[in-house]
Amino acid sequence: MEERTLNRTLISLGSNLGNKTQHLNQAIQEIEKSVGEIEFVSSFHESRAWGYDSENLFLNACITCYTILSPFELLEKIKEIEREMGRIKTIDGYEDRCIDLDIIFYNADSIQTERLSIPHPQFKSRDFVMIPLKEIIKEMDPFWQLLNS
Repeated sequence: MEERTLNRTLISLGSNLGNKTQHLNQAIQEIEKSVGEIEFVSSFHESRAWGYDSENLFLNACITCYTILSPFELLEKIKEIEREMGRIKTIDGYEDRCIDLDIIFYNADSIQTERLSIPHPQFKSRDFVMIPLKEIIKEMDPFWQLLNS
């Protein structure tokens, strides 16, 4: 049997349609079931849409969790969770959505492909990621260095 390494990841969550609190809680439960053990969950924060105009405010959070999934398996799993929760992409760009899951960090890895960029390329410019992220990532945390690099 292949031995798999336990990896630590940070995922951002957002919702601006329907019962946003319920969507975030459901996504957290699905991640716990199919990705791995959740370590920390930030509180939920409201924010305006980023990259497009919307009347609907977002509710955002960040979590850290441990997973045996590779970065690409993790990406597939969170996209599957989005689809199962009813996310439908209707345009090539930003739009309102019931759930949005993004990998911000995966260990201290740096991955740059067409399908996946880790660390997430725009996380530092997004308060809706940085505010909940800083709530759960403290100075002694290995992810702290990634915040300040």
